[in-house]
Amino acid sequence: MKVFFIVPYPSEGASNRLRVEQYLPYLNQRGIEFKVRPFFSKSFYKILYQKGCYIKKFAYFVINSLNRIFDLFRILKYDLVFIHREAFPIGPAVFEYLVYKIGKPIIFDFDDAIYLSSTSRSNRFIAVFKVPQKAGKVIRFSKHIIAGNNYLKEFALKYNKNITVIPTCIETSEYKPEARPSGDNKNKVVIGWVGSETTKGFLDALRDVFKVIADKYPNVHFEIVGADYKIDGFPFLHCKKWSLETEMNDLRKFDIGIMPMPDNEWTKGKCGFKAILYMSMGIPTVCSTVGVNTKIIKDGVNGFLANSDEEWIEKLSLLIEDSALRFRMGMAGRHTVEEKYSLKVNAPSFLEVLEKAYGASIL
Repeated sequence: MKVFFIVPYPSEGASNRLRVEQYLPYLNQRGIEFKVRPFFSKSFYKILYQKGCYIKKFAYFVINSLNRIFDLFRILKYDLVFIHREAFPIGPAVFEYLVYKIGKPIIFDFDDAIYLSSTSRSNRFIAVFKVPQKAGKVIRFSKHIIAGNNYLKEFALKYNKNITVIPTCIETSEYKPEARPSGDNKNKVVIGWVGSETTKGFLDALRDVFKVIADKYPNVHFEIVGADYKIDGFPFLHCKKWSLETEMNDLRKFDIGIMPMPDNEWTKGKCGFKAILYMSMGIPTVCSTVGVNTKIIKDGVNGFLANSDEEWIEKLSLLIEDSALRFRMGMAGRHTVEEKYSLKVNAPSFLEVLEKAYGASIL
């Protein structure tokens, strides 16, 4: 079996790193040949979410588009084409349709409500070129669909019955609880968030919560990783850039992980990976009562769910005041990840999808 993976981002992009790349060692073990082709090059991705840089972005876009077109010839040597999210970031499903007409079986994987209109703040000018309706068309002529959760599965069922739900999972042998770095102030409690410039707006809902917690607990500090986020007159918040190399060390500084989200159609399609990430590290987690979070978190057991400022303040306070509770809840969260959201548990389902699609292609 030879599989050609079409993905949007280089390895720095969490989506295809977690939905595709971390499964590749399992393909190697099975003797499955593969090629991974991102649309965005590493250089393009570095500036993708920066404001401006329009000329450079346009030049990169032209170059990367030509490379994607050449992929139509590259796939001729492969048995399956696995498309994660989309082949092109804008326009209709022309590439996917051509792959279908060439006769290559397609596996389509998606982990967001990409059938809704959504663009980053830094690139809103391209919104007019987005065609979210193409998701349904790609699903229709794919051999098999992988959906990140049941909410996305329900959308896909309108177009295709061959669907497998595989959550966004994590390599638990790498991401695991460890002692905090030596030298940390034991009285200091760090409330942390990992995200990006595209999701930092979710933190706005907790501005008042942050201020109340900071007034109530002078030993609490807030760590924001992956976005430049500020609250005027609020000195207890530290921001830093995210990188794959430093991610694990950044997480080890967290005593509590937070995942605020609004309740809307877009967030209902989210796969809750931020919570899974925290929990894998044994970090007690507080999440908004939205979408798949309610499936991952059993409130008060392996984490907390919060639906209002009062609930956020109450549940954060419980964790801040009780280090033993933080430990128990963190370990319960870790157990949940090992049981349901680990790479080891979900890799067989991923491989089974490949085998089904490959079998269908040679019958």
